[in-house]
Amino acid sequence: MLVVIALGGNAILQRGEPLEAHIQYQNIKKAAAAIAKVAEEHTVVLTHGNGPQVGLLALQNDAYKDVSPYPLDVLGAETEGMIGYMFAQCLNNEMPKQSVAALLTQTIVDKDDPAFADPTKFVGPVYSQEEATELTRTMGYTIKADGLYFRRVVPSPLPKAIVELDTIKALVDQGSLVICTGGGGVPVAKTGDKLEGVEAVVDKDRASAVLAHDLKADALIILSDVDAVAINWGTPEQKNIKKATTAQMDSFDFAKGSMGPKVEAICDFVKQGGKIGAIGSLDNAEGILRGVTGTVVSEDHKGDIEYY
Repeated sequence: MLVVIALGGNAILQRGEPLEAHIQYQNIKKAAAAIAKVAEEHTVVLTHGNGPQVGLLALQNDAYKDVSPYPLDVLGAETEGMIGYMFAQCLNNEMPKQSVAALLTQTIVDKDDPAFADPTKFVGPVYSQEEATELTRTMGYTIKADGLYFRRVVPSPLPKAIVELDTIKALVDQGSLVICTGGGGVPVAKTGDKLEGVEAVVDKDRASAVLAHDLKADALIILSDVDAVAINWGTPEQKNIKKATTAQMDSFDFAKGSMGPKVEAICDFVKQGGKIGAIGSLDNAEGILRGVTGTVVSEDHKGDIEYY
């Protein structure tokens, strides 16, 4: 199968870990080993998040006062290059005979997207409530709750198209494992036939769904730090979903800043003809494709929702 694997930022940096380069390398080495197992049997296109990294660059940006802060699209490009380099190297080490290509990718968005008026995309490290209050006062950040912590949020417009799609197709056709659409791709808008960067961070799961559909991929798998999609998360009534249809998944209201976009992405992919949309843990990537772990969404599923 042609499989698009979308790695969450937590595969690169675990929640609460310091944003050290060597720590990210350690996590990426583990991720590369899991991806290599899938790539032994399937053609893989890899995408990844960049929320913690782009947030760190923004903080470093603000600390240096001799130049104007770089815009978010430029910071997105910087993180896409950095993480792409790390993954390309680690995947090369895991699969010396496999061609691996990391491609800087632009994603077209609408300049009038309502997301610019309602920031929801988490970037940067987690903060305590006291730290969040201080950053709002001193830096003018918009900050929202992220589980037990707080994080900065920025606009996340919907992705419309991947600019480098034809190049990605060409690389896939010649046998490369392609790393692309990092951090959702660098957000750009069109004015006539000209592209220009915009101040935003595209959701990598939604961008991955657009990419998977346009590549005519068989499967879209979103790998994060959860074993499966859960209802009633964090309560005694929590249940992990094993198999469901898109209509069954649409009946739930998942958190907008975390699980919501992931579920929407895999459902959109399946609704548009994809065979399999799935969410699960990086450690179980192989098992997700075999349907023995994770949450699998398919229109071929019959009957009620299956739970673990």
